[in-house]
Formats: sequence, C-alpha cells, structure tokens
Amino acid sequence: MAEGVRGKLMKINCISCGHSVDLRDAYEDYEGLIKCFVCGAVLEIRTNQGSLKSVRFVRTGPQPVAQDARS
Repeated sequence: MAEGVRGKLMKINCISCGHSVDLRDAYEDYEGLIKCFVCGAVLEIRTNQGSLKSVRFVRTGPQPVAQDARS
C-alpha cells in the first residue's frame, strides 16, 4: 500500500439510523458484518483497498423484551 494511504479513515452512514460509523485500517480489505453502536443494526459491507464497494442492511438491533405482566 502506498505511503499516506495507510491510516486513512473510512466512514459510512448506518442505513438504519444515519449514524456515521468509522472504519479503520482493519477494514481496508474486508467483507463481512459490522454493527452500528447507536441503533444496533447489523450491516454487511465489502471494502477494497480502503474504498467502500457495497453495504447492505442485514437486520436491526435487538428488540426490547416485553416484561411479563404478572400480578
């Protein structure tokens, strides 16, 4: 990789809530799942040489569990 490209910060917006998700060097050449820490949505992304190639919504975050209405 060329000098100066390493350390470049990629950002994507969560498809569910719009929050800006930061992707670091580990996601430079990556295909897999990431999670939005604001809404919990799971996104499938593909990057190549530090550029985002695709993003797909997989599922929303965990839903709150309804409390049992016991009296």
